[in-house]
Amino acid sequence: MSRPKPLSGFPEFLPAGKLVENRVLDVVTSTFELHGFAPIETRAVEPLDQLARKGEIDKEIYVVRRLHAESSDADELGLHFDLTVPFARYVLENSGHLAFPFRRYQVQKVWRGERPQEGRYREFTQADIDIVGQGALAAHHDVEIPLVAIDVFEKLHRDLGLPQVQLHVNNRKLLEGFYRGLGIDDVAPVMQRVDKYDKVGPAVVHNLLTSEVGLSDAQAEACVRLAGISATDESFVDQVRALGVNHELLDVGLEELSGLIRVARSSVPDRVVADLKIARGLDYYTGTVYETLMVGSEKLGSVASGGRYDSLASDGKTTFPGVGYSFGITRILAPLINQGKLTASRSVPSAVLVAVDNEETREQAIAVAAQLRGRGIAVEVAPKADKFGKQIRYAERRGIPFVWFGAGHDDSVKDIRSGEQVQADPTAWAPPAADATPGVVSE
Repeated sequence: MSRPKPLSGFPEFLPAGKLVENRVLDVVTSTFELHGFAPIETRAVEPLDQLARKGEIDKEIYVVRRLHAESSDADELGLHFDLTVPFARYVLENSGHLAFPFRRYQVQKVWRGERPQEGRYREFTQADIDIVGQGALAAHHDVEIPLVAIDVFEKLHRDLGLPQVQLHVNNRKLLEGFYRGLGIDDVAPVMQRVDKYDKVGPAVVHNLLTSEVGLSDAQAEACVRLAGISATDESFVDQVRALGVNHELLDVGLEELSGLIRVARSSVPDRVVADLKIARGLDYYTGTVYETLMVGSEKLGSVASGGRYDSLASDGKTTFPGVGYSFGITRILAPLINQGKLTASRSVPSAVLVAVDNEETREQAIAVAAQLRGRGIAVEVAPKADKFGKQIRYAERRGIPFVWFGAGHDDSVKDIRSGEQVQADPTAWAPPAADATPGVVSE
């Protein structure tokens, strides 16, 4: 059989890369839990009509069908393209068992039929948080979400060496109110074009607004000028007011966004930016929206995003409004790992290799390994009773820092990096904390 060719857009990490991902997810999920979010998991498939109902992504969905299904009874199912749509369905099905506001986190694979490129994949891992209310959800949760996100990213930077981020926020009420104040009734197409600002620039957005949406030059110019406003403090309010547009919904959006910026600035100065060109393409967002850029890797675009949605989930009687945020774990890590900017200090979890004198003593070696494992130390037993020099070289190739000799008779352990060898008791010895588990090494 010839060597298989990799499938484009379906990244697979080598063990060192996977260990990095695991450490990142440990930080992410533990921080979520510190903020009171509970874990859930949803199925990988949803009815196709539900997946295609929200936003402009119907062409990205992977359809799932049983190989031997009859065409007349084939279920129209698709792999979920995000974790928000299945979460909305989950809330409706389980609302009687949930305490509101319900705080959830979810880490799963998602699938999109996109054109693969750096930072964009067809299969990738997301980590989401959401706060959902029953009937209503207080606006202060819109402020809470970015503070959780910044807490996660600051820990990833401090503890694992990931790049720092800047979180950009806007409010769709602000945008909608501004557009309606200009006399624009159908605001969704305007938001969709403005959301391309970073990719194509203000001149192209202006042209799209006039040629595709039908705005006048004056309306398009005002929309582009609004999109160019950004600030890390509340000064953006005066800049918007200076454009001379008035609408009551604009006032609400300005108040909500300025409140968020005020709280964020006092908690994490200069990490959260009011950026009025952000609209988010999916149509279920109704208020605050978030996008996140990695400092030094801005060309990747947003690596984490989310926002407020007031009507995503409803059973006809009760609406479940929420606010959420999604971390693109693969989008963040794959470029860093593939470029060698992040790796693990070793490619195996084992801290110790127990040497085997000869096959007759393997049972004793296994017993020593069990004692060490019983105390939380990752251990493997040498696969072959080679000369000790060969067993040490085996440990070196795998990145295992310590080799255990004796297996119950004059036991000793050797740090094969320094050559230091000391007498050791499997019921008491432990590796230094830095060697206990693989660490993350950043460039």
